[in-house]
Amino acid sequence: MKMILRRADRSPDTSDDADGGGTARVGARTKDLTKRLRPGDVAVIDHADIDRVAAEALVAAGPCAVLNAAPSTTGRYPNAGPDILLQAGIILVDDLGPEIMTVHDGARVNIEGGAVLVDGQPFATGTRQTPETVERDLAAAREGLSDEIERFAENTLSYLRRERDLLLDGVGVPDVRTEIDGRHVLIVVRGYHYREDLAMLRSYIAENRPVLVGVDGGADAILDAGYRPDMIVGDMDSVSDRALSCGAEIVVHAYRDGNAPGLERVRALGVDPVVFPATGTSEDIAMLLADDKGAKLIVAVGTHATLVEFLDKGRAGMASTFLTRLRVGGKLVDAKGVSRLYRTRISNLQLTLLSLAGVAAVLAALWSTAAGQTAFGLVGAQIDDLVSWIGSLFGG
Repeated sequence: MKMILRRADRSPDTSDDADGGGTARVGARTKDLTKRLRPGDVAVIDHADIDRVAAEALVAAGPCAVLNAAPSTTGRYPNAGPDILLQAGIILVDDLGPEIMTVHDGARVNIEGGAVLVDGQPFATGTRQTPETVERDLAAAREGLSDEIERFAENTLSYLRRERDLLLDGVGVPDVRTEIDGRHVLIVVRGYHYREDLAMLRSYIAENRPVLVGVDGGADAILDAGYRPDMIVGDMDSVSDRALSCGAEIVVHAYRDGNAPGLERVRALGVDPVVFPATGTSEDIAMLLADDKGAKLIVAVGTHATLVEFLDKGRAGMASTFLTRLRVGGKLVDAKGVSRLYRTRISNLQLTLLSLAGVAAVLAALWSTAAGQTAFGLVGAQIDDLVSWIGSLFGG
C-alpha cells in the first residue's frame, strides 16, 4: 500500500526512488488552484517556468507533490520556482504533457520516480526534478538570458510607441471619485514578500493615512492586514467578491479595444466601476492613475522591480512596468524588502541582560531615596520573618 507523504516527511535531498501520493487537484491556473489545495494533495498544473510567487503559494498550500504538464524551467530565464518547491520537500515531476490535465479532480494519484499512476494504473511519465537537475537547468537558462534581454528591450520600445500619449501626457486616464491630489498613495500588489513588507508599514499607514490601492489580489492583502482599500485596480481575475463588495472604488483594467473581461463580474455584484483601457499591466495603470491625479508620494508593495521579476510574469507586457517606473520618477518609493531591512537580530540573551540592567537601574534609583531605603528595610524584615518561620518548621 502506498504511503501518503506530507511535506514535513520529506527533505530536499529525498532520493528519486521514494514514492508519494495523494488526492489530485487539477487547475490550469496555478493561483486559482492554490485556493483549494489542502495539505497532502497532489497539485496538477500546466505552468511553464514556475515563478517565485507561484511556488511560494504552492508551498503555503502544502501539497505533497506538484505534477506539471509543462517544463518547470524552459531555459527562457533562470526562474526560482522549482528550487523553492524542492527546498520545501515537495516532489516535482514536470514535462508530463497535456494529457496530465485530463486527470479527474479528486482521483488517487501516486508518483514512482518520474511515473504517475492514477487509481493504480500508469498514466504519464515525466522528469522527476532533483536539486542537481534544477541547478543544471538554471545554468543553461543563465547562458541564454541575453536573448531574453534583447526581446525585453524590443517590447519596451514597442510599448513606448503605442502608449506614448498615455505615458507622456496622461491621455486616456479616467476620472475617479477617490481624492488623491496631495496625498500619499500606497499600492499593494500580491508579489514578493508583500505580507511582510505591508506589516512593516503599519506605523507609516497610521501616521500618513495614505490612499490604499489594491491591485487585483492586493486588495485582499489589504483586507487581511486589517485595513480597507480605497480603490481596487485590475482585470478582476484574482480578487475576491469580499474585496469587491467592501465599498472601495473599482477601476477595471480593459484592453485597448475596450474589451474588459472583468467588467461583467463587477457589475453582477451591483458595483458601478470605472473602466481604464490601456496596454500593460494593472500595477502600471495603478501607478499612472495615482501620478496623474496628483499623488504626493507613491509607495509600492509587492510590485515588480528587477529584470527577473519582470520575466517571472511570463509576458511581453512587463516592459510597460519598466517605462511606467521611469514615468512616475521621483514620486515612487519601493517598499520591497523593507521587512528584511528592519528585521530584528536581538538574541534572547541580549533581551535578558537588558531586562536585568533595567531592574538594577530601578533598584539603584529607589536606594538613593529615603522612601526607597524604608521600603527595602520593610522587605528585608519580611524576608527575615519568612526565613525564621521556615527554620522553625524544620527545627520543630
